[in-house]
Amino acid sequence: MIYLDAGTTYSKIITVDEEFDKEYFIKSESNKNYYIIPSSLINKLNINIKKACGHMANASENEIIALANGCINYIDDNATILDLGSRDAKWIRFKNKKFHDMDWNTSCASSTGATVEMLLKFYNLKREDLTFNEEKFAVTCGIFGLEKIMDDISNGNNAKSAISKFVHGIAYNAWNFAKKPEKIYLSGGFCDNKCFVESLKKYCEVELLGRFILCEGLINSDKELIHA
Repeated sequence: MIYLDAGTTYSKIITVDEEFDKEYFIKSESNKNYYIIPSSLINKLNINIKKACGHMANASENEIIALANGCINYIDDNATILDLGSRDAKWIRFKNKKFHDMDWNTSCASSTGATVEMLLKFYNLKREDLTFNEEKFAVTCGIFGLEKIMDDISNGNNAKSAISKFVHGIAYNAWNFAKKPEKIYLSGGFCDNKCFVESLKKYCEVELLGRFILCEGLINSDKELIHA
């Protein structure tokens, strides 16, 4: 059985009791295998998908429900979970281990990863090159954020420092978007961005859930969420 979270840039796959393409293999746990593949390959692969969510697939499952079902075994009774990827940002909140509240931002590039990916490619940098910077850009808009980066570089600062400030601004936005919790359980691609994680830790405690939580939620989707 194959469970797919088809993100804009990368797709996450968990297979149960079977294998997938070894080129994209990440890890194995019990009877489950984990893979990350470029989303551009999804439609070219001849795979039988059990359940899917995400922008790049004919998804039958809601991402918020998948996120909630996937994180339930990893969180405290009262918790805020933020899923941040290339295209959107979404958070959910549990009270007494019951689904309580949520929000979903699909329209603003200042709180997603696509802008960071484009910047890294343009300036020939890698995600690992970025380091936490105490300064941050007020990136209320992704386009204005780009302008701040270019101004910073034209004033003599290097691209690595400028983009790190931008990432700090995204982390601050994400914390505000999630209503300033004391702790965030972070899901999605930004779990692998050390600069972002260290920036977010300036504002709250952070626990990483990794990139496969939505896939885990698809596997657990027979469980019902009971509203508080």
